[in-house]
Amino acid sequence: MTESTDGTVLSLRDVSKTFPGTVALDRVHLDIRPGAVHALVGQNGSGKSTLIKILAGFHKADDNGGTISVGDTVLTPGDPAAAHTAGLRFVHQDLGLVMTESTADNLALGAGYPTGRTGGIRWREQYRHARELMHDLGHDIDPRAPMRQLTAVERTAVAIARAMRPAANPIALLVLDEPTATMPAHDVDTLYDLVRRVRAGGASVLYVSHHLDEVFALADRVTVLRDGHLITTLDVADTSPRELADLMAGSRVDVGERAVRELGDPMLELRDVSARVLRELNLVVHAGEIVGLAGINGSGRDEITMAAFGGAPRTGTVRVDGGEIPADRPDLAAASGIGFVPADRAAHGLVMEMSVRENMTLPRLGDYLSAFVLRTKRERSDVVEWGRRLGLATPGTEVAMTALSGGNQQKVVLGKWLRTNPKVLLLDEPTQGVDVAAKAEVHRLVDKAADQGAAVLVASSDETELVRLCTRVLVLSRGHVSAELLGDDITRAAITRASLGVAEEGISA
Repeated sequence: MTESTDGTVLSLRDVSKTFPGTVALDRVHLDIRPGAVHALVGQNGSGKSTLIKILAGFHKADDNGGTISVGDTVLTPGDPAAAHTAGLRFVHQDLGLVMTESTADNLALGAGYPTGRTGGIRWREQYRHARELMHDLGHDIDPRAPMRQLTAVERTAVAIARAMRPAANPIALLVLDEPTATMPAHDVDTLYDLVRRVRAGGASVLYVSHHLDEVFALADRVTVLRDGHLITTLDVADTSPRELADLMAGSRVDVGERAVRELGDPMLELRDVSARVLRELNLVVHAGEIVGLAGINGSGRDEITMAAFGGAPRTGTVRVDGGEIPADRPDLAAASGIGFVPADRAAHGLVMEMSVRENMTLPRLGDYLSAFVLRTKRERSDVVEWGRRLGLATPGTEVAMTALSGGNQQKVVLGKWLRTNPKVLLLDEPTQGVDVAAKAEVHRLVDKAADQGAAVLVASSDETELVRLCTRVLVLSRGHVSAELLGDDITRAAITRASLGVAEEGISA
């Protein structure tokens, strides 16, 4: 293991990263000791992912005098090969495995196969090598088995084994980025054993996670990032889950006023709805109500709206105004009165090559058909009026969506459903990637939809957004509702603590 004279495996000094309009990291310091499991925590947007990508050489840090050293070696910025040579290894949240190929084949990715004199692959040797690598991590896996047959924790073990396989350069640090994000709860203890085996083998571990129970189970030290800034680094033994959650949340003042409305009849009903992570969700949203969904990535929060709309597989029952909506039928969901604003507007919310007019009228194009002829004059007039209502800044109705800013694209996604006068509005990250002014406009439009009687369900990783919009917030953890916040109890700190599984006296069950 590479070790420097000052007793650190990895040392960051004044590392910054600026993207257009955003300071993702601002002069961050970090020291990881030999043989340590060092946790890195912070809410979405805190800078964790940016820091990992800088370490991996995917991003180049700002040229402001900052340095990254592995042992006595100062890394060349933006050079993945230099990071690998220095002894850094990475297992990202997307494990980078080929699901149709075997364990042995995936372990050979990037390293190659043992070959004979004629160039043929020595399969017996490759299979033996694969078994040995997996055995060292406590797993007895058939090296011929395709990835799709393995459990989540076994796949993670394969990715770790691939990162840790013998190489010319010794391994100094293994970086695990949210390794349990999509892992069933019963596999987490097995993952703990994996991490401890890696540590026992002589490598340090940088463990990135939202789950504070994992931090307290594994880590020696923990570093907290918030809004691109280093908040503190602590010995885990010297802090508590409540203190750590408060450091992650900060004391930012909640802004904006939450409207209180008189609620109408039940409009959206979810009964025993399950998806990939989500388990048996029961939820009723009334006309005029805005209900929030919170939770860290992988909690199930980000599955609910897509599953309810029919864009992802689900089980259970979804009803709108008493009528049941079949699974996997977004056409019937839209016909029943559901409007859906997805998290990825380019992939699921808009046809980017089409015009503003075409996108805006797409959900109910029949309004402009007469004798099978599209009446574009009336269509264009309506879109101009809706552009005015939305505060849409565009050169005209015929420009392609690619010509609009992110905020204006988001207004089109929202507007195309608002013009259908929806009974239910499903919103997933409704202000992701938009500026402050556009965010306020989107919130105004959501408020207006609720004022007009729509039942609104909004999933968001932005706690301040949920505080601003919602009179009820459900917090999800590992596929289940772990907390329900009402009225004045909806605060940024309360949502953060509940999302992290922190109760008043420690980590909740």
